[in-house]
Amino acid sequence: MTARTVVVTDSTACLAPGVAETRGITVIPLQVVIGAHVYDEGSEGASPEAVAVALKEFTPVSTSRPNPSAILEVYRSLAASGAEEILSVHLSGDMSGTFESCQLAARQAPVPVTVIDSRQVGAATGFAALAAQDVIDDGGDAEVAAEAARARAAASRSLFYVDTLEYLRRGGRIGPAAALLGGALAVKPLLEIRDGKVASLEKVRTANRALARLEDLLVQAAGESPVDICIAHLANPQRAQDLTARLTERLADNLQGRPVQCTELGGVLGAHVGPGMLAGVLAPRL
Repeated sequence: MTARTVVVTDSTACLAPGVAETRGITVIPLQVVIGAHVYDEGSEGASPEAVAVALKEFTPVSTSRPNPSAILEVYRSLAASGAEEILSVHLSGDMSGTFESCQLAARQAPVPVTVIDSRQVGAATGFAALAAQDVIDDGGDAEVAAEAARARAAASRSLFYVDTLEYLRRGGRIGPAAALLGGALAVKPLLEIRDGKVASLEKVRTANRALARLEDLLVQAAGESPVDICIAHLANPQRAQDLTARLTERLADNLQGRPVQCTELGGVLGAHVGPGMLAGVLAPRL
């Protein structure tokens, strides 16, 4: 029997394998178009490896939001299984039309649906969905769970390094960081998600310096607070593992025994940042 209130998120949320199922969170897949073929994001469709290979081979890659009718079917299925209310937590509406599709579907859903724009991407959206699920598991109602999701998303920091701004430019997702394009060849940009959009954080001359700076910024952002951290990459496993190990050591007090998560970025977000990307998402435990 499905719980009275069910949390829904999308496949960009970077939830670790098995976490969504264990926690009872429903995940809606976004789509990736590789060449002439459309795939659901995930290991059986548009995997990170498949997207990275396509980008390296200059195969056209684009992404697509879920159709409102497909989302409505998810909401209806959950209602039929016993859900009385749904919280749908998704990536920034400025970065994807997924939030809008969910709003349209929610109007026709057979049970109340609260659609939340996390104003974040990747693991920060996932941490917001998990915060909502924590409240529900503790017996809280949907309104309190929604506020928990919004609060955790707002408190999170999403910082990332890219080898090139070209993929963000192609996908139209570069936002306030567009000012970097003129000198893009001379710098290795550090970027962040600010108010739901990609924004410039710092310009560094080499990849090694950029990654060292990324590490320091995450440590500074943690301060003295208990935090969760996720390191995500696309076709950059060694640097991701190295960063994970260093943060595990430097932030041991903040982590309080919890691991630094390390994962490969999903195909949808990967299509917009390109191979070599390395991100750090830090979410205070509120």
